[in-house]
Amino acid sequence: MGDKIIVKNLDLFFDTLQALKSINLRIKTKEILSIIGPANSGKTTFLRTLNRLNELIPYAKLKGEVYLDGKDIYKEDISLPWLRRKVGMVFALPVPLPRTIFENIAYGPKLYGITSKAELTELVEKSLRAAFLWDEVKDRLNESALKLSGGQQQRLCIARTLALEPEVILLDEPCSGLDPISTAKIEEALHELKKEYTIVLVTNNTKQAARVADRVAFFLMGELVEYGQVEQIFTVPKDKRTEDYISGRFG
Repeated sequence: MGDKIIVKNLDLFFDTLQALKSINLRIKTKEILSIIGPANSGKTTFLRTLNRLNELIPYAKLKGEVYLDGKDIYKEDISLPWLRRKVGMVFALPVPLPRTIFENIAYGPKLYGITSKAELTELVEKSLRAAFLWDEVKDRLNESALKLSGGQQQRLCIARTLALEPEVILLDEPCSGLDPISTAKIEEALHELKKEYTIVLVTNNTKQAARVADRVAFFLMGELVEYGQVEQIFTVPKDKRTEDYISGRFG
């Protein structure tokens, strides 16, 4: 598989603080890249550069290039709605809309002009199945999404992202507040989703990264310290700092 995203010489500043330092990284098509590292190492900031969410912060300034399918997403002619539909994001804290389960999933497609009830119904089922949630909610589609458990709400948010039919899914610690059973269901979903999507997963759980990722990137204080196949990073890391982090000596 070729590269889906190529990041070149990426620097990001928040006012005078440099949050990312000369990041160079290639993310392959239909793979899971896990980004690991201690708190404040730039993991989430990096994730947000991949669909230009840092632009919402007025004092953020970026240098470098980020290519999606060969297009530099920071060029002026790139449409933000187009980009954020192509590159969906799921946040650490699930935030369902105060609507029914069905309406949560159908909301985005409706905004993009899908009005056919049959088409929306098919898309809702497909998205919920892909997020491993359909069997639990298929008889409750007209109930409020706020009644779902935390783990179900997170899978609902994944399904809501999938309903927009993106090509890349960014996940920012999607299991951080979840129990082991809910975490296992999300990991199971990720294994299936990578057959169709490119996935970038920020996680503080190195064991999770080892379980689900194809490649791993280790960030520390805004730098990309090491990047490689999951087996290599977890068994023979090239950098002592990577080994120290994975073995629990810091972080």
